[in-house]
Amino acid sequence: MKNSTQWSTRQLAAEVLRTASQGAYGAAGLYGRSVAGRPLHWFSLGRGRRRLLFAAAQHANEWITAPLLMRFADELASGTWPGVLEEVKVWFAPLVNPDGVDLVTGALVSGPLYENAKRIAAQYPDIPFPDGWKANIGGVDLNLQFPAGWQEAKRIKFEQGYTRPAPRDYVGRAPLCAPESRALYRLTKRVAPDMVVTLHTQGEVIYWKYLDLEPPGARACGEALAEASGYALEDTPYASGHAGYKDWFILDYDRPGYTVECGLGENPLPFTDFEDIYPKVRALLARAVLGC
Repeated sequence: MKNSTQWSTRQLAAEVLRTASQGAYGAAGLYGRSVAGRPLHWFSLGRGRRRLLFAAAQHANEWITAPLLMRFADELASGTWPGVLEEVKVWFAPLVNPDGVDLVTGALVSGPLYENAKRIAAQYPDIPFPDGWKANIGGVDLNLQFPAGWQEAKRIKFEQGYTRPAPRDYVGRAPLCAPESRALYRLTKRVAPDMVVTLHTQGEVIYWKYLDLEPPGARACGEALAEASGYALEDTPYASGHAGYKDWFILDYDRPGYTVECGLGENPLPFTDFEDIYPKVRALLARAVLGC
């Protein structure tokens, strides 16, 4: 089966604690809970003044970004780049959408939440279930939840037919109404990072602007990330350019924020692609950590 995996969300808590404990100046905790009450884990490495926040698996069928980010964190914690954790502090939110990921990977196959998701999916027969599921388990797209042009995102997505809970592209009843997006918003407010990078799939593209807003240094850093990874640096298409996490971060903080579309193919990318995808993701994240 395409979405079968050698990685499970149930591994994450142990991986987080192990990585945080082995890394210099590591710490870990929870920043919220999902619709199903699953813990949303954060951890940090380093003690430097420059602060970065990396997030992954906002979208359920882009779950491969979670183990990609954890692999990088493990390398960072093990001292692959000596001395860098004296200069930087990196916060990780590696699994923003655990319920949705469980649905897509086959870890959730029964119960009320599964049955509700199945009913939602039945209203959108052109979207395969569960492979086409991007949303949280309640049918809200977590990357269309942030207060940066949310009304425009709503207008666009409603015109496209996503007017109620859906496997993808439903903006929710209000900004930050989903517990997972609200938790990521609050974590970001707490950290106040100098840069955010959020991993998605697929296309080997880096999106770096919100509308015409160009934070100081964002273009140069984006070009450095593109050069390191071989990914293309592109403007976000207008129809997809509102209410995203990096959109809100750029709008509120006037600091660089990047949405990185990892790998090539059709979502969900199979776990067999992991070793092919990781070197470019590693190079990109290392460039961000070492400085653009």
